[in-house]
Amino acid sequence: MKKKVAASIKHPTAKPQKTQASRDRTKMSPKRIAAPPPKSGFAQDPSFAQAVQNYEAGLKAMQERKFDRAKGYLEKVLANGPKELADRTRVHLSTCNQQLNDVSASFKTPEEHFDYAVSLINRAQYDQARQHLDKILKQNAKVDFGFYGLAVVDCLTGQVESSLKNLSEAIRLNPQNRFQARNDSDFQNMADDPRFTELLYPEPNEQSPASGQKRY
Repeated sequence: MKKKVAASIKHPTAKPQKTQASRDRTKMSPKRIAAPPPKSGFAQDPSFAQAVQNYEAGLKAMQERKFDRAKGYLEKVLANGPKELADRTRVHLSTCNQQLNDVSASFKTPEEHFDYAVSLINRAQYDQARQHLDKILKQNAKVDFGFYGLAVVDCLTGQVESSLKNLSEAIRLNPQNRFQARNDSDFQNMADDPRFTELLYPEPNEQSPASGQKRY
């Protein structure tokens, strides 16, 4: 033991002999500890993070076959997201549009289509509801409940002028919509607007709406 100790002191610069295993580990170590390559910086960009979140939410909605909701998320990605997501987003958005067009074609009557638009309004999907209401009126410009639905959407989204215009047209086509609007809580944002009051109460005496009126 003493000779071995002395030998180690006499030759301080001597290198310990490496085994094949240690040489292999030495070759591998730089790969294991090397720092990752710098990223583009998108991950630290709040707008990029939001775009990714919208993109993932859109895909999830598509998987749940909620194409109207998915379309809203994907449109936000195209509007504000990075170019890296644009191509894939367009593909998914095209799928959503195709599915929504198929949905529109499946309605047998404008009333059925309107009921679907109402379901969108109830879920606060106002942009999608507006698109379907526009389609209803494009197919038949004299459908009073199409204008009534647009008036509701406009009011809920703060577009007072447009809401009054569409409600006025709905009442012109079907005066019974005046009575419907009086009890419709969706118009409460305009309850204090004198133009709204004048539209709903133009005369002191009015008769009750006829039975069988389509209710929103």
